[in-house]
This record gives sequence, C-alpha cells and structure tokens, in this order.
Amino acid sequence: MVSLVLKDLGASYGRTTVLSKVAVDLLTPGSTTAVIGPNAAGKSTLFKRIAGIISGPGVVQLSDATRGDRSICYMPQDTGSNAVLSVYESMLLSAKQGGGWRVHDDELFEIDAILKALRIEDIAFRGLDALSGGQRQLVSLGQALVRKPEVLLMDEPTSALDLHRQIDVLEFVADLAARTGMIVLMALHDLNHALRYCTNTIVIANGEMASSGSTGDVITSSMLRDIYRVDARIETCSRGRPMVIVDGAL
Repeated sequence: MVSLVLKDLGASYGRTTVLSKVAVDLLTPGSTTAVIGPNAAGKSTLFKRIAGIISGPGVVQLSDATRGDRSICYMPQDTGSNAVLSVYESMLLSAKQGGGWRVHDDELFEIDAILKALRIEDIAFRGLDALSGGQRQLVSLGQALVRKPEVLLMDEPTSALDLHRQIDVLEFVADLAARTGMIVLMALHDLNHALRYCTNTIVIANGEMASSGSTGDVITSSMLRDIYRVDARIETCSRGRPMVIVDGAL
C-alpha cells in the first residue's frame, strides 16, 4: 500500500512566497489527516502543491503507488462544474480520465455503489446546473472517489453541507480510508470534526507548518491560543470523545 512523505514543500505566486518548509515524516496507508489553520494560511496551496497543480521547492515522496498520475486526487472547495452534464455523466467522465473511452460493467457498478453510499442516487440523472451547493459538493466527492485514488486531498469537503450530511460524509470517508488503505488529507475549519475523525493533524499558519502529529497531541489549548487567538480548552464529552470548548476570542 501507498505511503506519503512531504519534504520541505514550498510554493510561490509570482515573487510572493505563500508556502514554505512543510515537512511530514510519514503518512501511512488508511490514515486520515486534518489540515487546519486560519483563513489564508496556505492550506489550499499545500494541497495544490502535493497534487502537482503548482510547482515549488521540496519533494512529495509517494511510495508503492500503483496508479501513476491518478494516484493523487484533489477535490477543491470550489465545486464549479460543467452544467451540460448530468450527475451520472460527470462521474462516468471522471472515471474514464486517463483511460480509454470504452465503458465497462464494473465501472458502472462502482458509480452506482458510490451514488448509493453518498445517498445521491435520486439526483443521478439531474443536470449539474440544477443542484444545490451541498449536492454539488457530494457529487464532487463522488467524482473523486470513482477515480479510486490512493491519496485523496479534500479542501473543506463539508463546507456546504448540513450537520447530518457532514457527519455522514466524514464517517464514510474515514471508514473507506481504513478499509482500502487510501490516505486522506482534508482541510477543516471545524476542529471538533478533526478531533473526531482524523488520526493526524497538520497545522498551517502564515504559510508555514506550525506543528504536526497525532490529533490529540496537536489540538491543545496552547495551540488554539497561539494559532487561532482564542481562549479555549479540550474537554471530554459524555461518550469519551474530546471536544473543543471556546470561551472567547483573545
């Protein structure tokens, strides 16, 4: 199974450096990692750098990958799409990227399974232009998953979803990663989602990596004070899960 190492990644837009010195020793198969930090900290830029959409210093080391250029899939926060297509057609097009155009039964079965898992089979033949923002976000996730990536980068994957759907999606993705060995990195603003669903966390602030490690070790009162400028504490809820309690802004 694939593993991922990041060695001093950086990126610039023109002469402006927006990301530098992001290094993570090892992300193992089946792991789910939260990428957190303030707005404009560099989280989206990090994902684009890992996916090879932008270039820069450093090395993305992918070991034992089997799918070549399709090993890494980036799901952006902006889910703009071709409104001419239906949901099903868009997922089929995504499945065929980088391959021949002959459609096989197993590909159709995989699309059907993902539609069912995301509970969007009822909109399968609706045009993309007729979807709500949350529906488009679920379709974007389906388009990513049908490509069967070994590394999935998700930029704010639940930003347009209601709370019930957020839980559905995060539980599904975390379980899928554990079952298949896929490595997942997701940019999140809700730190309680990170605590609940992610084994690892990377903190990005001012274009640099502030810390990384197991989520419980990284999301602490001192980190929240230093990075987010809030007075907060980590408490254990009734089911034994950690939770961020914010008392106020500093």
